[in-house]
Amino acid sequence: MEAEKKKEKEYITPLQNAQDLDPLLDKIGDSKYVLLGEASHGTHEYYTWRAEISKRLIKEKGFSFVAVEGDWPDCFEINRWVKDLPGTPSKISEVLQKFKRWPTWMWANWEIAAFAEWMKDHNKNLDPKEKIGFYGLDVYSLWESMEIIVNYLEKEDPEVAALARRTADCFEPYRQNDSYVTAYRGMKQKCRNEVVQLLKEVRQKTEQYENEPEAGLNAELNSLVLKNAEKYYEAMAQFDHSSWNVRDSHMVETLNTLMDYHGKDAKVIVWEHNTHIGDARATGMAAQGLHNVGQLVRQQHSKDGVYLVGFGSYEGSVIAGDFWGAPMKNMELPKGIEGSVEKMLHTMGAENKLLLFEEGTDLYEKMQEKFGHRAVGVVYDPHRERGNYVPSKMAKRYDAFMYIDQTRGLHPLHLQPDGSKTPETYPFGI
Repeated sequence: MEAEKKKEKEYITPLQNAQDLDPLLDKIGDSKYVLLGEASHGTHEYYTWRAEISKRLIKEKGFSFVAVEGDWPDCFEINRWVKDLPGTPSKISEVLQKFKRWPTWMWANWEIAAFAEWMKDHNKNLDPKEKIGFYGLDVYSLWESMEIIVNYLEKEDPEVAALARRTADCFEPYRQNDSYVTAYRGMKQKCRNEVVQLLKEVRQKTEQYENEPEAGLNAELNSLVLKNAEKYYEAMAQFDHSSWNVRDSHMVETLNTLMDYHGKDAKVIVWEHNTHIGDARATGMAAQGLHNVGQLVRQQHSKDGVYLVGFGSYEGSVIAGDFWGAPMKNMELPKGIEGSVEKMLHTMGAENKLLLFEEGTDLYEKMQEKFGHRAVGVVYDPHRERGNYVPSKMAKRYDAFMYIDQTRGLHPLHLQPDGSKTPETYPFGI
C-alpha cells in the first residue's frame, strides 16, 4: 500500500504557485497544441491559473497565440490592443466595453484585463511578426462579422464588397427579430450560395488586404463566421444537438486557419470550457453522436503534440445567471457530490492538486473508471446539482487535471449586455 501511495505521489503534486507548474510544463514538452479548460465560465481561479500556464508557455516554450471560446470580432479588438496597433484605446477596459453579448462577464472581467496587460507588456519589445496574438474561435457573431467585412471591403475591394453587401442584404429583414434561426429559415438558396462565394473570394485575395497588420486574416475569419453561421443556424432549426457539432467543428476550422497563418512553427494555447476541450469520446457525448474541439484536435494533430488540461473544484462560488440573459449573480457552488472526482480529490486532502495522467501508472488506471465531473454553464441552478455532472473517464478525457479545492466567482467589469445581440445558443450554455 505504501509503495502504491509513493507511485501516486509522483503524479499528484501540490499546486500553490507558478513554480508548481514545472511538472506540467515538462509533460507538455514540445506539444504544439495545449488546450486549457474550465469547469465554469465564472470562476476566478480557472482564469488566473490558465493565465499563469499561458505566460510560462509563451516565455519558455515560444507559443504564438491564445485562442478562446469567444466571438471573433470582439476578441480581435483585444488582439489589436495587446499588439499596440494604431487606433487602439489607451486602456484595456475600453476594449472590453465592446463585449456586449450576454454573458458579458465571460471575457469582460478583471482577470482577462490583467492577462491582456501582461501580453501587451510582453509584446512591446518584440518584432511585429513575433507579437503574441489573442483570437476568438466562436461562431455567434453573425451581425458583427457581416458589418465588419462589408465596411472593410468597401474600402479595399469594391468588387468583392458588392458581393458582401448582397449577402448582408439577405439577412437584413431578419435583424430586427434578433433570431439567427429565423434568418436562416427565411434565406433563399441564392443568398446561401453567396455566403459561400464570399468566403472563396476573400480567401483568394487575402494577401492583397494586408494594408494594415492582419487585415487579411480578419477579413477571412469574419467570412468564415458567415459561412459556418449558416450551417450552425440550419442545425439549430432542427431542434436537436447537431448544432453542437457544427459549432465545435467551426472552432477547429478557425483554429486550423490561425495555425496556417502563423506558419509551420506555430504553437497555440486554447481556452475553452472543459466540455469543449476534454475529449468527448471519454464521456457520454460520443453515444449521442457529439464530438468536440478536444477530440477533433487530437484526431487531426496528434503527430504535432496535443495536450489537454481539465479544471475542477470542490466548492466555493461562481458567477452565472438564473436563465439566459438574466442579470449575473455571485452564486454558491455546492460541495462536490458523492461519486464525483471533485469529492474524491477533496477526501484525499483539502488542498489544490495537479494530476498527471500517464499510461502505465496507478493513477492512470484508477482514472479509467467513470466519475461524475461537474460542468457549470453560464445558466446555473445550484439546487439542481446532480444534473450538472458529466460521467467521465478522466484519464481519457484529459492529459492532466488541475484541482482547486475552493474557488470563487471572477470579477466582472459590470457591463450591461445589449439584449438585441443575444443569440440562440446550445441549451447547456457552455
